[in-house]
Amino acid sequence: MKGNKLLKGLLSSVLALAMAATLSTPVKAAEAYKVSADIRSLAVVPADLSGKTVIVHTNDMHGAISKYAYVASVKQNLQARGAEVILADCGDFSQGTPYVSTTKGLNAVTMMNAAGYDIATLGNHEFDYGYYKLMSNLSTAKFKVVCADVLGADGNPIVNPNYMYTSRSGLKIGFFGMETPETQTKVNPGLIQGITFMSKGELATCAQAQVDTLKAQGADLVICLSHLGVDAESAPDGHRSVDVYAKTKGIDLMLDGHSHTIMTAGAKNEPVQSTGTKLETMGLVFIDNASKTIEDRFLINMDLLQEEVTTAAKSNEMFKAIDREYGAVLAKTEVKLNGDRDPGNRTEETNLGDLITDGMLWSVLRAPGALTVPADHVVCITNGGGIRASIKAGDVTKKDINTVLPFGNTVSVVYVTGDELLEALEASTYCTPQAIGGYPQTSGIKFTIDTHKSFNKGAAYPGSTYYKPASINRVTIESINGQPFNKADTYAVVTNNFCAAGGDTYYAFKNASAQFDTGIVMDEAVMDYVKEVLGGKITSAKYGAPRGDQTQIK
Repeated sequence: MKGNKLLKGLLSSVLALAMAATLSTPVKAAEAYKVSADIRSLAVVPADLSGKTVIVHTNDMHGAISKYAYVASVKQNLQARGAEVILADCGDFSQGTPYVSTTKGLNAVTMMNAAGYDIATLGNHEFDYGYYKLMSNLSTAKFKVVCADVLGADGNPIVNPNYMYTSRSGLKIGFFGMETPETQTKVNPGLIQGITFMSKGELATCAQAQVDTLKAQGADLVICLSHLGVDAESAPDGHRSVDVYAKTKGIDLMLDGHSHTIMTAGAKNEPVQSTGTKLETMGLVFIDNASKTIEDRFLINMDLLQEEVTTAAKSNEMFKAIDREYGAVLAKTEVKLNGDRDPGNRTEETNLGDLITDGMLWSVLRAPGALTVPADHVVCITNGGGIRASIKAGDVTKKDINTVLPFGNTVSVVYVTGDELLEALEASTYCTPQAIGGYPQTSGIKFTIDTHKSFNKGAAYPGSTYYKPASINRVTIESINGQPFNKADTYAVVTNNFCAAGGDTYYAFKNASAQFDTGIVMDEAVMDYVKEVLGGKITSAKYGAPRGDQTQIK
């Protein structure tokens, strides 16, 4: 592509997130899982690709709809060189910015149609708006959707488990899809009732069955489109892409997503390829039609690539519509509000976590008589994994806050005993200081996590990849709103409807003695708090640093 002057043959190494330590021993920094990433320029691709099939792949686009124009451009560029091109995605296209969340993922499918996608698998965020909305969105897709390990109430996969692509030359490529079992704890359980996500040993069994089926149908190559990733929290149960690959035979290549990793191979040279997130890179796989073998594969850097005009125009239409509503300045912040993952909202208290939980708490307490416990027994907890972006110092728009809180979750209240509150905090910090999506961002609770002490793993929570603590060993609550904590007291926990339904590590909330949903959307609660309580000014005096409610002994 003209103007592309990227360094040729750049080879870099990146580190995946650490593998989880054994839960029955004190949690320590785990050995890093090393991956390698071969990143090149589109300029190194031969001018003549006659006789070749090229797979172009993406993953974890997370609502970056403007980037689809570049995807379409690369597909057309390779086709112009004579290649037959298959455009594939490995999930998490439905959520991440207001440009897709305002239509509950439909705009993402529209943009994928415009870019010319041929096949995709499902990510956990495809379920954020519920199973029925997902299936409605997919009914408009012009591309194939494959996923073998997510079953409906009838026990069958909710979409086709696999697809055989036959090229013009007769090359047969068998694709099958794999979804992370962590979806069941990363999505509001109430929105996926009746849906089963295979887990642990079932994943490899399922994958092997798909390989065998495709081979029996004459596949020359078998490629898994997986949304499994290589995250540390996925390691203990064998839920990573590299784990599934190690336990199966016959997978020629795994195109992966979920952990936002940039990689072309795992630590043991596993053929697993992933592009990061929001098109940090794009993946290319070159197949020779005559020998029916993968000749080369690598990632390309996106700098200086050109846009495909039609796709860009469609994304611009969406930008204009959303920007008219969401682009107005809502407030100003004197400080950056930390929306990072690790270190950040999945590992420690942050100033943005403080702001969000303060806003949620206020949204409930502003209505006199809404709760059946006194105000000094009301706290707020939200899962750090639900905080998806930072906000820079300066102007703050509605779009900024919606990007931070894109799921459309509502503010809920659960009534729990002090014992149940301790259970939720212990379960949600079981691997701290390692990252976990359930890490509690809080308001009204002063507590300490002793990371030197062990997490005593009890029984697995029903329908979950997480475990009930057999005893409270790591977490100590010093006070609630400045008052002594009592295990026998009843506390009202303001949270989001995802956690209230037992999402992430919060199964203790699912069985609360009582709960209700306010119907207040989380981002709107925070916006109103910033406008009405803070007067549109987020100051360094109040939110310049985490307020210190949480202490970690390391």
